[in-house]
Amino acid sequence: MASLRHEFYETDEKLTISIFDRGADPAQVFITFEPRKISYANGEKILSLEPLKGQIDPERCDFTIGKVKVELRLVKMAQGRWGGITGDAPDPLQTAPIVPTTSPAVAEARAKPKKNWEELTTKILTSEKEVTADEDPNVGGDSTVNSFFQKIFGDADDDAKRAMMKSFQESGGTTLSTNWDEVSKGPVEVKPPAGSEWKKWD
Repeated sequence: MASLRHEFYETDEKLTISIFDRGADPAQVFITFEPRKISYANGEKILSLEPLKGQIDPERCDFTIGKVKVELRLVKMAQGRWGGITGDAPDPLQTAPIVPTTSPAVAEARAKPKKNWEELTTKILTSEKEVTADEDPNVGGDSTVNSFFQKIFGDADDDAKRAMMKSFQESGGTTLSTNWDEVSKGPVEVKPPAGSEWKKWD
């Protein structure tokens, strides 16, 4: 009986065994998969590996026969690394059922109800009383300021309207006066806001 060189590599889900049997004839190769045993036979060349370090699923295991080697792909019943093919390591599926465990932090996180931030934001926004333009003239921004000046202009008499237009144009938009007696005496002086400088563009 000839011995066969073999090697393996594994992932958590599968263990792959390469059996070096050059020129193996697929018609002559017999492979059997059992939960804790695999057998390979090609004429007088026989390889039997048992007990496997863990259980495999014989229904899902498969193999390919190449020119240089035969590859057996074993599907593990329980995820994890074996570190070898055979051994007397206790079979986790035989000794105790696998019970998913969670760390205390994860269990505590699951126990706490999650806050619905969307609902909380909506609740706060709807509970706040809307401020009107009469209570705060700055509430609406530019549109409120413009409507405020339009209201003043619309309610003003002809002299006040003339004073507003002259003062606004001559001051470059820095002064707005409704006193025609004062504005009619001469050009309206430019008064830029504090900290800014007036420049005339050509």
